[in-house]
Amino acid sequence: MAIMPDTWIREQAKQGMITPFEERLKREGTISYGLSSYGYDCRVSDEFMIFTNVDNAVVDPKNFSPASFVTRKTGVCIIPPNSFVLARTVETFKVPRDVLVVCLGKSTYARCGLIVNVTPLEPEWQGQVTLEISNTTPLPAKVYANEGIAQFLFFKGASVCEISYADRAGKYMDQKGVTLPRM
Repeated sequence: MAIMPDTWIREQAKQGMITPFEERLKREGTISYGLSSYGYDCRVSDEFMIFTNVDNAVVDPKNFSPASFVTRKTGVCIIPPNSFVLARTVETFKVPRDVLVVCLGKSTYARCGLIVNVTPLEPEWQGQVTLEISNTTPLPAKVYANEGIAQFLFFKGASVCEISYADRAGKYMDQKGVTLPRM
């Protein structure tokens, strides 16, 4: 399995793998986003679901309540101390059948105690990526919409997989907007 370079990512983007696609790394006064040497730095949209526990709910992945969130559309999201938000990428991804995509949080946010978690994007998965951004600090923390949030790395398999995410009709296929846990 090899990590794919900028030239390959650019060619795949022309075929619709990443839309919208930023040809060069943008960083003028923003947290960087766009094509890098061996990855693509995605942006976080301005749609945020901020976790709140006003009802003393129990977090249950098998029975997750949307009432545990406050929804905001904003240019700057404030994440409460020791809490998290769900957000989504600006970009839509269409993963090729012979590729696995791994997401890593950007160091700019990690150095501030903000951790981004996304599971891998499996072969033939497509949609907007739901991001979980945790504030591990005892202070409120800012996240800036339409700026870089995470880097996606593309790994090409030695051969095409037998069964893709699309073949399995995965429950998060074609997601748009911030998507809560599904059973």
